[in-house]
Amino acid sequence: MPHPEQVPAFADAPLKARYRAVRALSEALVAPLSEADATIQSMEDASPAKWHLAHVTWFWETFLLRDHLAGYALFDERWPFVFNSYYEAEGERIARFSRGMLSRPTLAQVLEWRAHVDAAMELLFDRKELQPLIELGLAHEQQHQELLLTDIKHALFQNPLGVAMWEDTGAAAEAWCDGWFGHPGGVARIGHQEPGFAFDSEGPAHRVLLEPFALSSRLVTNAEWAEFIADGGYETPTLWLSDGWAWVRRDDIRAPLYWREEEHFTHSGWQPRLAEAPVTHISYFEADAFATWSGNRLPTEFEWEAIARGQEGEEQAHDPSGGNQLDSAAPPLPVGSPGLFGDCWQFTRSAYLPYPRFKPAGGAVGEYNGKFMSGQFVLKGASCATARGHSRPSYRNFFYPHQRWQFTGLRLARDV
Repeated sequence: MPHPEQVPAFADAPLKARYRAVRALSEALVAPLSEADATIQSMEDASPAKWHLAHVTWFWETFLLRDHLAGYALFDERWPFVFNSYYEAEGERIARFSRGMLSRPTLAQVLEWRAHVDAAMELLFDRKELQPLIELGLAHEQQHQELLLTDIKHALFQNPLGVAMWEDTGAAAEAWCDGWFGHPGGVARIGHQEPGFAFDSEGPAHRVLLEPFALSSRLVTNAEWAEFIADGGYETPTLWLSDGWAWVRRDDIRAPLYWREEEHFTHSGWQPRLAEAPVTHISYFEADAFATWSGNRLPTEFEWEAIARGQEGEEQAHDPSGGNQLDSAAPPLPVGSPGLFGDCWQFTRSAYLPYPRFKPAGGAVGEYNGKFMSGQFVLKGASCATARGHSRPSYRNFFYPHQRWQFTGLRLARDV
């Protein structure tokens, strides 16, 4: 499967070219997997790689082809039941924890379905009224590319043989000097404001009042996290939120996910852990405890976005297409970079809640974000497994505070 074109200004490419590139990347990501690899499901939070390939195809077939292409017939009328995710308006569906039981359809059949849908989609790109929905479909598939990578990593981690999906890239981390982006405080305009696509939860744009603060110019590293462990970080209840301490005790948490001794598990199997690389696969609870231990705190999502937009003064705005974000089928690995984007999603202390005047879209696509605005925390930036060009300063990722199988890290903040 050829790699998609590496276009720096992905959003400026023709819609048809972007569709083809996104679809090609999804299939390139599963090329190293066997049928068994693509079928297994390691936990309820994760889904099989084959299911991800099929679910995004169900999305295109359901919301574009079925609803907007006259005479289109479903590839298989039984499959919506097993490849719908959470869209109540689309009817009953298989339980999430049962996705790993789907030995059929086979991976080859799913790929055949994808080719069928791709051919039919060629008839819709010139219809202007459908372009916003196609943009949503592209962003949706890019999200599932990242989930596919993090889910298969968790699945392969269960194998005591330490199996690898790709060969080791030999990437080395760089040490970045300590520094802080200072912000004087004041009124900041937050939320999606530029032309182009954004998810509904990124708006409406609105004003917030910021107190003076500073945001670290780099992510917390593996070496710093090792110091936290050595200093009894996982054994000191006063560092932890009450729910976090209960989680540590209940699940016997001693280190970030995928750590053992001086190694960590990657898509290339067990590899030496680089001291200067950003720590990743941590929960909100862990990020908050480390921030407390360090004498700092987590930023709010508004503080992070203000810095990302270059609102700290004379500095240039930070480039969301920079960093080491995913643009080909290669093993994702945080190695450290000078920008805010591209290594790890960064926890903020902000709850994932609606902005003022927020209203979900009508119809089934309105279930995309709004109904998840409860009990989760916002993460900003992008990770090494995020498709290049997918993120932006207003982007709001979100997870529950105990979850850590994503490429999640932290950047410290402090009051000034």
